[in-house]
Amino acid sequence: MSAPADAESGFTLIEVLIAFIIVAFSLGVLYEGMLDGVGATHRANAEHEALSRAQSHMAAIGHGMRPGSYAQSGEDGSGFAWHVVMTPREVSGSLVLYHVAVTESWPDPLTASGRGSITLTSLRLGKAETP
Repeated sequence: MSAPADAESGFTLIEVLIAFIIVAFSLGVLYEGMLDGVGATHRANAEHEALSRAQSHMAAIGHGMRPGSYAQSGEDGSGFAWHVVMTPREVSGSLVLYHVAVTESWPDPLTASGRGSITLTSLRLGKAETP
């Protein structure tokens, strides 16, 4: 049997609208995933930059920054800030073992404080400070 002559073929308006809604929703999810990926890449780049800067500050201790009991802070530019804290850990004669903490921070709107940070710690040997 054949279909009646007045039967129409094709999609109804509601079917087309539902298809457009599904496509729009899929594109929205895809766009959000892409933005999340871009944000993660930006954060990873900032963390890598902060780690590199913190390692540079750590390397300067003993080669231009004398080990001792003190704290110093400064700006590296591009929103990066550093903070170095050295405290004596053990004293043995004329030598002192210092605990060194280098913190590098940067603007990060995704954190509650508005700044991301990374801290490196190490022990450095130095001469005892003379009063």
